[in-house]
This record gives sequence, structure tokens and C-alpha cells, in this order.
Amino acid sequence: MSEPTYPTRSPWPRSFSFVLVPEFSMMPFTAAIEPLRVANRMAGREIYRWSTLSKDGAPVRASNGAVVQVDSMLRLIGLADAVVVCAGINADNHLDPDLAAQLRRASRQGAMIGSVCSGSIVLADAGLLDGRRCTGHWEDLETLAENYPSLEVTKSIYEFDGNRFTCSGGTAPLDLMLNFIAQDLGRDLAAQVADQMLHHSARKPAEPQRLDLSERTGVRNPRVLDVIAAMEANLESPLPLAELADIAGLSLRQLERLFAGELGMRPGLYYRQLRLKRARHLVLQTGMSMMQVAVATGFSSATHFAKAYGALHGIPPSRDREARRRPVAAN
Repeated sequence: MSEPTYPTRSPWPRSFSFVLVPEFSMMPFTAAIEPLRVANRMAGREIYRWSTLSKDGAPVRASNGAVVQVDSMLRLIGLADAVVVCAGINADNHLDPDLAAQLRRASRQGAMIGSVCSGSIVLADAGLLDGRRCTGHWEDLETLAENYPSLEVTKSIYEFDGNRFTCSGGTAPLDLMLNFIAQDLGRDLAAQVADQMLHHSARKPAEPQRLDLSERTGVRNPRVLDVIAAMEANLESPLPLAELADIAGLSLRQLERLFAGELGMRPGLYYRQLRLKRARHLVLQTGMSMMQVAVATGFSSATHFAKAYGALHGIPPSRDREARRRPVAAN
């Protein structure tokens, strides 16, 4: 990981401008701002200052329904040291040419450009991550790589590449900002900030975003875990059950007994549910066509996909997408 490099402006205080995109995730946003506030308090002086922006200066509704009043519109950003795009669910629905142009202008003026959570989708759409190493929320990584092939997408909790930085969701921006603080003022102050925030161990960039597979599934049998890992890695081109049994070093009948004991269902059904859960994310969070979603999750026809999707989720995929987006349009 390359170290963060600030633009060559007056060094103190560092200025961060947070650009709020409609339906942004609140936790990553606050996890990014709060360490800056605590750093000022621990240092006894203003090391960092920050402002909140929206494209037009209007208040922005977060994904949890809270409405945040911003300080200014993006075109009045001024000379910030770093601009951070905060986005969340349905980020694809809020891509905007004018927003992209304003972010490119800030980059030309010398600001670092970064993102938290699904903000990496906004930066990628603006062409600001071309040829760069980047990350985002784990749910977005596969789609990000497919839609923007020029990117080097990683599974890290955060990434720096030159004057760009990207960060995953949840509490990961806290780790990102602790990195900034450590680079600026040393690890002692960063440790004081972490201690104040009851964050006992700042994570390194390459640490995994998701919980251990055993924690996520409640499964303890290592052979079943190996099979689930293979399933998760092969959602677009499902592996035959016989090959999955070979991975576990079992017969198909033994594998079915293990799955029944650990998960209460046969491996084929579990595999299908994994694919359909991934499909629902693509239906609700991307603009992919239903046929594209079907292919991306291992279904050979849109009709077969729609039937399986409706059986699990209780609603056809096209209606599911429509129902999710209707409240967004109303807001």
C-alpha cells in the first residue's frame, strides 16, 4: 500500500469535504468524520476540519431515512485537501454527469479523491479510478469489476493508489481515518483516537471485509466449509455436485448427509439459494438486465431464472426491482 500524499497546500488544518449521494450509508459516513473530531480533541487544536456537500446544496436522505443538512453545493467546494464521496444502496441509480464533472474538477485542482462504501461506483463512473487499485463494499466488488474492467478491484477494507483512496463500508472508514491520523501525527495520537472510540485494534488494509465463513454460516465441519467456499466462488458457472463432493473428499451421498446435518438441506438447494441471494442483490442494486442477472448467477434462461427467483423471494425479479425503486422516486 502506498502512503497517503496530500496536495501541497498549507499543511494545517487538513480539510475533508464529504459529498453525500442520496441513499448514502450513515455508518461509513459517521465512521469517517468522528475520528477527525476526536483527533482534534486529543491534540487540543484544530488539526482537521470538514464540510458536507451535495450536488445541489439540498439536504440528502440517507438509506436509513435520516435527512442530513449539508454545508454547501459541490461546485462551491473550494480548495479541499481531500474529497470523499459517500454513497450506499442503489448507487447506480444516482450516477450523475454533473456530479462526475464536479469531482473531476476537484481532482484537477489537486485534491485527493476518495470514497467510502459504494462511493467507489460513483468514482468509477466518473473515470477517476481508471487503472487504479480500488475497493468498495463486498457486495459491490463483483459488479464493480464487471462494469469497469479497467479497475484493479481488491477485497481490502481500504486502498490507497496515488492520490486516490477507496474504502469499504460499515466501520472500515474508522480504520482508514486512523491511517490518515497516524501518517499525519504519528501512531501515538492514532492510538489515542482509537482508544477513545473503543476501537481496540486498527485493521490493516488487506484484512478481509467479511466474517470468517464459519461465523457467517454457523458451520463447523471443515469439509462442508470447503464446499460452501467453492460454491461462493462459482456462482456464475455452478460446479456439478459430483465435483463439489470431490472437493470435500466424499461421496455425493456422504456430502448430502453432512449438509442435512449442518444446514438442514441438500447441497443442491443450498447452492441454488446462494445464487438467488446474489441475484437479488444484482436486481436491486444494479441496472443489469434480468437476462444479465440470470447469466451472472448461473441460469441459462430468463424464464427459468424468474421462476426460481419468485419461488425463493416471493416476487418476480422485475417487480422486486420496481417495488424497491418506487419509494426512491417518491423521495
